[in-house]
Amino acid sequence: MVKTPSQLRTIHQLENGDKLTRYEFERRYNATPNVKKAELIEGIVYIMPAALRFRSHGQPHGWITGWLFTYEAATPGVALGVEPTVRLDLDNEPQPDAVLLIAPEAGGQTRLSEDDYIEGAPELIIEIAASSVAIDLHAKKQAYRRNGVKEYIVWQVLESKLTWFYLEQGEYLELVPDNDGILKSQVFPGLWLAVAELLAGNMQAVLAVLQAGLQSIEHLTFVVELGVE
Repeated sequence: MVKTPSQLRTIHQLENGDKLTRYEFERRYNATPNVKKAELIEGIVYIMPAALRFRSHGQPHGWITGWLFTYEAATPGVALGVEPTVRLDLDNEPQPDAVLLIAPEAGGQTRLSEDDYIEGAPELIIEIAASSVAIDLHAKKQAYRRNGVKEYIVWQVLESKLTWFYLEQGEYLELVPDNDGILKSQVFPGLWLAVAELLAGNMQAVLAVLQAGLQSIEHLTFVVELGVE
């Protein structure tokens, strides 16, 4: 059916700060073509700027993606997504910078909808945040915790700080690095991160540490447990 101008006007344009249900958010989002990225967090609409700075977002986003891609390539049964829409619950539809999830057929806690969106809580979500005042450390963190996102990484680029949270009895606790300064995922064995090297932009060292994790007994056991060829 071809929509007439009067019919199109019945759908309001998406506005920053709108308080909407997820259904209405999606309806207005689809009717607002000039908005490139918007999220629904705790029932409130956040419209993101189309332009992204290089050193404070684009480059770190690329580094994190490369780290996760290397892990995905060596771990059948896990899947990496970059800025996917995630239908968490009726009040939350974020678009995280990156997610790493266990495939449904391998026992993961998400599923793909008929229209190809993630439904449920990915096992790991990563956000690149400008600073500690961003919603990533407040409203989003609360929504992710409540919906059962098992691990959550926030990289505050301007403050040169990365925090890795893990879910323990319904609360987020901060993952502590080992004696070598390496953070090790509790959900994805072998996903090791040399934080200081990442913050310094030394990706060669970051990937070397990850390769050590991929060669660990824990990772080999995890791949067998996933049971995906």
